[in-house]
This record gives sequence, structure tokens and C-alpha cells, in this order.
Amino acid sequence: MLYDLTVVQFSKMLNNLSAILVKGEGFAEAKKIEMSVLLNSRLAPDQFNLTRQVQIACDTAKLAVARLTGQEDSAPKYEDNETTLAELQARIASVVDYLATFTAEDFTGAETRKITHRRWEDKYLTGRDFALEHAIPNIYFHVTTAYAILRHNGVEVGKKDYLGAMPFKS
Repeated sequence: MLYDLTVVQFSKMLNNLSAILVKGEGFAEAKKIEMSVLLNSRLAPDQFNLTRQVQIACDTAKLAVARLTGQEDSAPKYEDNETTLAELQARIASVVDYLATFTAEDFTGAETRKITHRRWEDKYLTGRDFALEHAIPNIYFHVTTAYAILRHNGVEVGKKDYLGAMPFKS
């Protein structure tokens, strides 16, 4: 189940984020504003801008899966120096490609794996708690905030853009 909650869902949300950013680009072109204006926008003065929201969403996805599977050293590393939409889109695509290298079998033992973080001092979370209490809420927070920054600036995105395609059955 952790595979579906992380690899599958994180990939979907990053692809949705990519599509939302494309709508932002179309908006900027139509309004004749530089895309950098949107990329540097934020909802509050003390909050990260759109670029940083995308970077953190990507980092959350890759590091969560890497930690859950005990493969943290395999996670791609980025300089966090993206300044253009093309660079952010490349980062999203790179993380989605990285996530695609994992299988459900890689998550054997993940629920009980001890997950640590430098900010947690000497404490840890089990993989299950890490996924449910930290990683999943964190990626949704940053994707939602990126969505909200674009929406706040007038980009016509809605809930369907955020949720993406649904696996409806008939």
C-alpha cells in the first residue's frame, strides 16, 4: 500500500503540478508578463515562492520514496538553482522518472523501517508514520501552495487541474 500512496500518487501529483505550470505559462504569455513574475510570486511575504514550492514538492517525493525503501543514497540531488519554467519542468520530469524505477517489492519492510531526519534530533518515525504523518501531507502542502500561488495571480486553474485524471470505472 505504501507504494501506491507514494510512488503512484506522488507521480500523479507531480504530473498534475507540471500541467498546472503549463497553464501558468499560457496565462503569462496571454497577459504579456514574464513567467519569472509568477515563479517569484508567493502568497505571503514569509512564505516560499512558486519556484521553491515546486522544488520542495519534488524533494519530498524523491526523498520519501528513497527513505521508505532504504535507498536514500540513490535519490537524485539538485542544486535548487532553477530559474525558468523549463528547468522546473525538467526537475519534475526527472523525479517522476526516478519514482518509476521503484516497484511495490522495493517497499517490503517499509512500514516498520526507522526513518530519521537531521531536524528530528535523535528521534525517528516508522515508515508507516513517516508516510502518513510527514511525506504525504508535505507533498500535498507544497503542490497546493504552488496551485494557490498561480490561482491567486489569476491563472485559471481549478480542482480538476489539481486532482488530475480519475480512475473511474464503468
